[in-house]
Amino acid sequence: MQCLYFHRTPRVPVRAALVALLCFITGCATGGAITATGESTVLDCPLRDEPYSTRTPLMDIMLSERASAIVNRHMGGVLDQLPPTFASREAPSFSAILDLHALAGLAGSPPEVLESIDAELAQLALTDEERKARCARYDADEPDLAIPAGGPRLLLFQKITGFLDAPSVNAATATLYELAAEHGWSIVETDRAGVMTPESLARFDAVIWNNTSGDVLTLTQRAAFKQYIEGGGGFIGIHGAGGDPVYFWDWYVDTLLGARFIGHSADPQFQDAKIDIEDNATGIGADLAPGWTMHEEWYAFASSPRETGATVIATLDESTFSQVGRGGQYLSMDDHPIVWTRCIGAGRSFYSAIGHRPEVYADEKHRRLLVDGIAWAAGGACKQD
Repeated sequence: MQCLYFHRTPRVPVRAALVALLCFITGCATGGAITATGESTVLDCPLRDEPYSTRTPLMDIMLSERASAIVNRHMGGVLDQLPPTFASREAPSFSAILDLHALAGLAGSPPEVLESIDAELAQLALTDEERKARCARYDADEPDLAIPAGGPRLLLFQKITGFLDAPSVNAATATLYELAAEHGWSIVETDRAGVMTPESLARFDAVIWNNTSGDVLTLTQRAAFKQYIEGGGGFIGIHGAGGDPVYFWDWYVDTLLGARFIGHSADPQFQDAKIDIEDNATGIGADLAPGWTMHEEWYAFASSPRETGATVIATLDESTFSQVGRGGQYLSMDDHPIVWTRCIGAGRSFYSAIGHRPEVYADEKHRRLLVDGIAWAAGGACKQD
């Protein structure tokens, strides 16, 4: 989402603040709903057995009447003031990619409030019903996928439990199918995380995470995907796949992506900025140098992925757009990568933070960058600069 940054602000009516934030992000549009799959057994979802704390996903706090009561008592009934898209207990919902620290930033709650909440939440013993509720947004439904002829073989993975930005997802999907037809790729899509088994993943050269948001894989599925990547598989992450304000899988964000989102341009949200293409070992974007100007929402990250060994493909010229984010947040990174690759074991990771505005998928240079990145992730030589 991509699109959220939380920091200490003066206390304001929480519902008003969240409604304003939601409208800023989505234009007050809402996405569809993904409902529980009716699993009769409790899946091995990552936080199923984790004690309650202020780091628990906000959705899981709201799924428990006991935990919700503690939070409301300390934070002035904040959970009862949330607008529907934040308050939803079913995915996709913003509540799946927030925790109480993020919420406290909006509400202007002092640190000692979180400390008191943490102490009380720690006293709650999880019930079986609460475990089941936590896991309802995960699935183990293995889809029956018929893979078309062609190559490379690409799995378009589109399960979303957090922020569903339907226009971005749909525009990217249409573009990927167009590019597949142009280049002879084999592409098939699913929103079922049950595809993340060693057997299913072995059928594909790379997996594309299209504007995904939220924690979507069980522990078993995480292990299968991690093994797939480290064993030589490819990953392509598009825009929102690297834009959640809170992550619950460190390997995904710190190793596979290599950078943590902190905010995006907001003054205004969409701006012209110069994209600079770097000479790099992968050859991605070589014919696009020196770069071009694009009108887009621009992400900023806590640190440059270059610092942890990524090969940077493209950076933003910070002199060409405003470094002010939401609420006056300062977004300058100095070194501001926006597209990069990483080698993960024998596997390859390509991430592009471009892709919020549907219009950018018609940009021919952006499309060529995606073609290069996908081709590399699906079988290029994995060496870093």
